[in-house]
Amino acid sequence: MNLLEPIQLGPRAAQNRVMFGPHVTNLADDSRTLPERWVRYVARRAEGGCAIVVGEGASVHESDWPYERSPLAQRCGAGWQLAATACHDHGSLFIASLDHAGGQGSSAYSQRELWAPSRVPEVNSREVPKWMEADDIAAVVAGFGAAAQVAAQADCDGVEINAGQHSLIRQFLSGLTNQRGDEWGTDRLLLARKVIDAVRASLGADRVLGLRLSCDELAPWAGITPDAAPSLAAQLAACGLDYLVVVRGAIFSIEKTRPDFHEPTGFNIDVCRSVRDAVRQSSPATKVILQGSVVDWGQAEWALGDGVCDAVEMTRAQIADPSLVSKIANDQAAQIRPCIRCNQSCQVRDARNPIVSCVGEPTSGRETEDPDWYQRSRHPRNVVVVGGGPAGLETARVAALRGHSVRIIERSARLGGAASVAGPALPLVDWLIAECERNGVSIELNTAADQQLASRPNEVVVQATGSLPGVRTYAVHSSEMVLDVLRAVADSSALPSEGQIVLFDPIGGPIAVALAEQLGERAVLITQDNIAGNELSRTGDLAPANVRLAQRGVHIERRSLLREVHQGHVVVEDRFTAERRDIACAAVVDCGFRLPTEPLPGAQLQAGDCVAPRTMYEAILEGRRAALAIDNV
Repeated sequence: MNLLEPIQLGPRAAQNRVMFGPHVTNLADDSRTLPERWVRYVARRAEGGCAIVVGEGASVHESDWPYERSPLAQRCGAGWQLAATACHDHGSLFIASLDHAGGQGSSAYSQRELWAPSRVPEVNSREVPKWMEADDIAAVVAGFGAAAQVAAQADCDGVEINAGQHSLIRQFLSGLTNQRGDEWGTDRLLLARKVIDAVRASLGADRVLGLRLSCDELAPWAGITPDAAPSLAAQLAACGLDYLVVVRGAIFSIEKTRPDFHEPTGFNIDVCRSVRDAVRQSSPATKVILQGSVVDWGQAEWALGDGVCDAVEMTRAQIADPSLVSKIANDQAAQIRPCIRCNQSCQVRDARNPIVSCVGEPTSGRETEDPDWYQRSRHPRNVVVVGGGPAGLETARVAALRGHSVRIIERSARLGGAASVAGPALPLVDWLIAECERNGVSIELNTAADQQLASRPNEVVVQATGSLPGVRTYAVHSSEMVLDVLRAVADSSALPSEGQIVLFDPIGGPIAVALAEQLGERAVLITQDNIAGNELSRTGDLAPANVRLAQRGVHIERRSLLREVHQGHVVVEDRFTAERRDIACAAVVDCGFRLPTEPLPGAQLQAGDCVAPRTMYEAILEGRRAALAIDNV
């Protein structure tokens, strides 16, 4: 198998061709160092078989403080050394990532000016950066060299230089952001070459030097394009790189760096193939690594076999399942927990400072806090889980692995609850079902809980019955006009075949947006916010979602509240002016807040939306906690 073959990265050998790449974790501490929880997070992927583990990008100079918990390379030596030792114990390489965000950083934490090649405003904050002077450039180059020395002293196997998204080096390489007339502008590769030379001098010849390079800025009027990338990559590889990771994205396309499920997997395959062809001609020893939503091991295996790349970065896939590589090696590929590319818990570069995690694997990022969910119980019990949504399925899966005898009671004809009909979670639902079946969980569909609970009174009962539609905040004069959103997405025939469909979305979440996209010109999306799908900003899908809505011809009523539903029309109110207006429609879909189902008599434990309606992340986590708590009932 290609993925499991060893690969030579310059002076070091990796035992397979899978990389865990650099990404924001928010696991660093307030002093910008890397504590035990960060070390355990990266080491867990080495324990799971990944041969090339790259740490979170660390700022090489104090002028760069791009997010609150961003590591500072000069303070990372102790954390890097612990991570390197842990990875080496599992036979894996540990690579430190060196970075400077430049004009795409933040002044909120450093309280100083941003540094950039030219005065191009930062897209989100609109802050104009400082045009870097010769002393500034020299300080950054020296910072990269000093950071590489720290990494070498910490026994890292090498370093990776970031010239991808949020990168000062990429800003110098690109006409989008480098508008200088001096030598740093006439030769846009000059800074990259200087940095590579400084890093190599500090590392020595016995450690790995890699580069993460944006090969498509998605801005062809001035940026790096797929046509220009092969030549650019070949020139930089010739400077002495041992590997090069092909990525995409730039200052005007941040959301394209790690898009969600709306874009296809492996989106860098074509440009990676052309880059590899060019690099092999100029620098045959330089390995080219594919990145870009490669979450399926089969696609990774194909890319290696088809000559697209020499290795594959599978970062999100290993956040979802840290044991991905070992499962492949042990003929357990069918048991790999899928990454559904929702970005809900793993994309954490925002002001809330959430810790990196995964909706399907909530222990990711919590390796130092969570118990061993799968330790065998000393007192196996008979367990009935009422409700077969994500919370119920996870409760049953973990309880069965702990040695309990488990059955699921589901009142409907299928498992999965809301997650099986709304959003991208169906692959994860299918995996949960398959794992329950593999571990001997008994599943009873179309079964009323009250009858079954009465027949087996000695079981431990876990309630996971989900949620109900919430209280309507508008007057309904024609009840047949209103449908709950879950019914609408589960059964499209429930909607009228003609006429406009009003979608009332006080949440600003993904379900209403997805249904509006499906309905296209028939949809009228009512939102109280200034922009549709406001909550999608957390996953990076806010701007893309609004582009898709516009392309589909969806009509959006912004800053509006639904007040009345009548036969054939609704009344909406402007939330600022209180002006009311009528909108003709054939039906109304309520996409509002939900409420928990009523407590189930006889249930000793609860999990998921029946506690409080939230996301799949909380449902899975509480399912695990309920499975653990069975021992205490």
